[in-house]
Amino acid sequence: MKRTLTIIFLLLFTGIIIFAQNTSFRNGAEYCALKHQHSANYALKQSYTDIPHSFNVLNYKLDVDIFNCFQSPYPDNFTATNTITMVADSTISQITLNAVNTSLEIDSVTLGGSTFTHSNNLLTITLDQTYNAGDTLMVKIWYQHKNVNGGDGAFYASGGFVFTDCEPEGARKWFPCWDKPSDKATTDITARVPSNVKLASNGRLADSTLDGDTMVYHWISRDPVATYLTILTSKTNYKLDIIYRPNPTGNDSTPIRFYYNNGENISSPRQYMVPMMNFYSEAFGEHPFEKNGFATLNNEFSWGGMENQTLTSLCPDCWSSDLLAHEFAHQWFGDMITCATWADIFLNEGFATWTEAHWVEHTGGYTAYHNEMEDNASYYMWSNPGWAISNPEWAINTPSTDILFDYAITYMKGSCVLHMLRYTLGDSLFFMGINQYATNPALRYHSARISDFKNTMEQASEQDLSWFFDEWIFEPNHPDYANIYNFVSLRNGQWRVNFNVNQNNSLSGTYFQMPLEVLIHFNQGQDTLIRVMNTINHEHFDWVFDRQPVSLVFDPNGDILLKEGTTTVGINESAVTGNDLSLICKPNPASGQTSINYYLPENATVSMKLFSITGKEQKIILNNVFETTGNHTLQCDVSALPSGLYFIRLETSKNALTHKLVVVK
Repeated sequence: MKRTLTIIFLLLFTGIIIFAQNTSFRNGAEYCALKHQHSANYALKQSYTDIPHSFNVLNYKLDVDIFNCFQSPYPDNFTATNTITMVADSTISQITLNAVNTSLEIDSVTLGGSTFTHSNNLLTITLDQTYNAGDTLMVKIWYQHKNVNGGDGAFYASGGFVFTDCEPEGARKWFPCWDKPSDKATTDITARVPSNVKLASNGRLADSTLDGDTMVYHWISRDPVATYLTILTSKTNYKLDIIYRPNPTGNDSTPIRFYYNNGENISSPRQYMVPMMNFYSEAFGEHPFEKNGFATLNNEFSWGGMENQTLTSLCPDCWSSDLLAHEFAHQWFGDMITCATWADIFLNEGFATWTEAHWVEHTGGYTAYHNEMEDNASYYMWSNPGWAISNPEWAINTPSTDILFDYAITYMKGSCVLHMLRYTLGDSLFFMGINQYATNPALRYHSARISDFKNTMEQASEQDLSWFFDEWIFEPNHPDYANIYNFVSLRNGQWRVNFNVNQNNSLSGTYFQMPLEVLIHFNQGQDTLIRVMNTINHEHFDWVFDRQPVSLVFDPNGDILLKEGTTTVGINESAVTGNDLSLICKPNPASGQTSINYYLPENATVSMKLFSITGKEQKIILNNVFETTGNHTLQCDVSALPSGLYFIRLETSKNALTHKLVVVK
């Protein structure tokens, strides 16, 4: 029912519609996806190759005066300076930064005799001299943010609220920067606001000083921040609560700050945020930052959340545990380790969505976790747009937000792929690999590519996982199985199970290798689970048992989440008509009655059932009836069955035989 309502909801409300707050979503990932898809920070069409980048930014020191933004009519314009400290990667005599012309006006730049040009959303600064690789330089930029008609989708000022919202490439709208996620830098932000305003940002609050009617806030981030995660959040008469999580390795504690609006109840997150921080720290390494926090905004931020480093933005009154679990997971996957390019967005959103389900596993058990993963898979299967999780082109040209943050691919499929990697490796190796990825000093506080995660998992598991990443991350779609099996009596008390793995590749052109599990049920119990590695199409497996099998279930635990197709009886009829046992139906195809003719080579107790192509039992024709040697005929009424392919299965104590029956109307 939950699934059906979700589909109806999306069909009815897809489009440019502002939802009422506290709308019920499937999970935190859906909050997040809808927020990003409706972001005004669409990618400006500039590629890496358009902008020379031969420097590494070390620090952005911003000084912004946004006092007037809190005064009616709440203008967007403010004055600011940005002092950028950087180190040259090669010999340079000029640098180029992102700075959107419609949002920013550059007043001056100082570095000796520096000159600049500002056009086509690029700020090009001719330096006072030539700098060599390893040289450090500091550029100070005086600029203004314009009062953009209708806002610019990155800097918001209205009704006593001022905040920024930047993913994927909106930081360039409120301060000049190198606005790609691969170049992270520490931040030092000073902001001037009215005295009745509380203002928060990245890192720790170094000081707040009252100067007449002006409050001056000074926030410093100890750790590097990607530009799209750099944040200002402020409001007149903001509510603020702070709780503390004792750090297990020392005497200090980590503050968790809750900024919220009048009338909002934060008693629930006050209770679960410390346990959540403890759980994530145990799984992924100690909480990486000096503080953390959450802030609800206004109706201009109508969708979900945004995982700004150490200060997550939330829609009004959006304090649900699933949303906070998703966004807080980003502090490890997205903030501490940031996707190096937008082609690596899986490392952000796929991880946060899976971690959200992992929190459900922690609080509600494995069944609850698997139910959520199956729900994620169902959504993907229903609405798969048909592209891969990662496209190398996105590393150069950032796609539109509705592609980059597609809910079915980036979130749902991404999370399912992580579960299937867990299934492939087993819990021990999977969780060891995830922990090693999150605690790797070469990646922690830096950026990563999908290949970095792949290499970590290969080292942890001592396996080549190229096949897994190639098919699930870099190819679209999923396998379409058409497996068939049968049971053959070997006349010496033994039985052979034949199992053929088949995939219809017309969906994607890709053959999906996977470890497969089949569960075989026997007439005397002792069910057996078998795991094999399937690497080629039409691969045949067979196993011999000393007891009679009665049924076979493919992927019994549903761990290959992304798949469709069937597993049916009847490998080829020549293989199952031996031992003088025979079965035939006339007419076939049938619409009303069909005559079933069968021959028994000896006296036997007979059972006969009719199954659909999916293996679901439709009718019991004979139920443990004793029959003598010879020919037998009976009538079977199929008039109530819908058109399709069916199987009639005849079983005796020694033999089993399956026959195809087509029903047409």
